[in-house]
Amino acid sequence: MRKLDFDKYEGTGNDFVVVEAEAESAVSPDEARALCDRRFGIGADGVLLVTPGARDARARMVVLNADGSRPEMCGNGLRCVALHLARRDGASRVDLVIDTDAGPKQARVARSAAGDDAEVTVGMGRGQLLGERRFPVRGEEHAFTLVSMGNPHAIAFDLDIDTEEIDRIGPALSKATTGGTNVEAVTSRGGGSFDVLVWERGVGRTFACGTGAAAVAVAAAATGRAPLDERVELRLPGGSLWTTVARDTLEVTLTGPARRVFAGKVVS
Repeated sequence: MRKLDFDKYEGTGNDFVVVEAEAESAVSPDEARALCDRRFGIGADGVLLVTPGARDARARMVVLNADGSRPEMCGNGLRCVALHLARRDGASRVDLVIDTDAGPKQARVARSAAGDDAEVTVGMGRGQLLGERRFPVRGEEHAFTLVSMGNPHAIAFDLDIDTEEIDRIGPALSKATTGGTNVEAVTSRGGGSFDVLVWERGVGRTFACGTGAAAVAVAAAATGRAPLDERVELRLPGGSLWTTVARDTLEVTLTGPARRVFAGKVVS
């Protein structure tokens, strides 16, 4: 009989099963799908494996999506793992380095007095502008700005669509893209604020996406819709995230909440 200890975390509504393990093989893709099932499992957008880190890293984060696939990075997941490590270390304020499949990432954790939630600022790395792609929306070609944050994003500005439409456009565009892509629909609200709907490769529509927020910020700055070197608010269904894009490098920092929801044990 196998027992698996876990903690459930969420960051702006993007929720995860966090499992500490010595090896990346501790949870298989099939097991990740079962754990993430919202009717027959714990329910989550993904599984975050926390394994020993290399070099000066406090730990390594491995992400398994709800469909068992392995994305390169997860910004909301990174904040949750940073909070988890701060809790394990008994630290209220701490700077950490966490290894990911997109390279080592910096995280700064400021826990609340209760200790199970925090504001976490993470370095998301350098955004890469990869040009533009046109894709049909309502029978007309619409421009999507392509950005990599270690994982791929296709971002449409001024596309006034609802959740039903992004549930249709997201998988269609991802399927038409080699390796798939995350898809964001963005509406500017002025004053450095943007509303964002996101469809995530390997998960579907989610309440929030950290790499998606970072990619939107890069695309907005590159197209003159948002300032560089200044804080920008990305309003997602699960809450707000704040980003800053560096003028010279397009390095993105992202700040947002993380919260431990509960802990449990799976016996199978």
